[in-house]
Amino acid sequence: MSDGIMSKAATMEIPISSNGDTGSLPEDDGLEQDLQQVMVSGPNLNETSIVSGGYGGTAEGIIPTSTIKGSGLHQPHPSPPVGGEEVVRGIAVEKFDIVKKWGINTYKCTKQLISERFGRGSRTVDLELETQIELLRETKRKYECVLQLARALTNHFYSLVQTQHALGDAFADLSQKSPELQEEFGYNAETQKLLCKNGETLLGAVNFFVSSINTLVNKTMEDTLMTVKQYETARLEYDAYRTDLEELSMGPRDASTLCRLDAAQSQFQSHKDKYEKLRADVAIKLKFLEENKIKVMHKQLLLFHNAISAYFAGNQQQLEQTLKQFNIKLKTPGAEKPSWLEEQ
Repeated sequence: MSDGIMSKAATMEIPISSNGDTGSLPEDDGLEQDLQQVMVSGPNLNETSIVSGGYGGTAEGIIPTSTIKGSGLHQPHPSPPVGGEEVVRGIAVEKFDIVKKWGINTYKCTKQLISERFGRGSRTVDLELETQIELLRETKRKYECVLQLARALTNHFYSLVQTQHALGDAFADLSQKSPELQEEFGYNAETQKLLCKNGETLLGAVNFFVSSINTLVNKTMEDTLMTVKQYETARLEYDAYRTDLEELSMGPRDASTLCRLDAAQSQFQSHKDKYEKLRADVAIKLKFLEENKIKVMHKQLLLFHNAISAYFAGNQQQLEQTLKQFNIKLKTPGAEKPSWLEEQ
């Protein structure tokens, strides 16, 4: 292979053998999903329509209902603008070229993907980066589990607080109507009201925890994984055009082949540049994501621990101090919706 098509030192090209790891998915299902991902990026035809063969015509070709009288149809005959046919023809040719290039690119990528899956090709691998990507995906799955459990805890605890509130009201009512048990019902009512108040404070803290983890998982991590998907697509395209260039390089060197070889070299270089740029983008995003994750989780885990500990220790003062420490403000009584039910 010539120097122009060598990968950087950080990557290496490895052959895919029939015993190679094809991922956790069954081979047929994994291949089908990858093929769908290759096909999903269709050609960008913008919003301009092609006036050809009756498809995508402009409003000028529509017959107004006001021109239909009786059994006769009176169609308007607008005169085409000067140079209109040339413009239409140019748009049609341009869009045909876009579709053609997309089709060729899809074919090459599909061929490369199948070759990799069945051990007949090679793929470029950045071991360090791909290890970090897999670690991110695993971390995201685990954080999603924590998020689901924290939301379940919030819902269950909210039901408990609501029940305590209703029970406190029932005790207070019976205290007024049962003179012989007024004191007993009374202090039980006060206890339930205090528990309810502390429960609302704890729910405010847990909801803040849930909201922060949700942002980290479904916005910050997801944004990085979107860039990862673009990188993986660019990697497949890079290897597809690299393979194409290698095959042409091993062929005869006649005039026709040399012309195709120059074009293949140019296309390969373009996809190589795109691949290397996205690889650098992913590396940077992974670095910043890790720093942000540590900063966010340090704060949120401390909040969660202190709030839970204070509540179950019955330390109302420490519980309220925890919310002040993390600048969590509960909605005032009488608000339409309590703080623990804010949108997540």
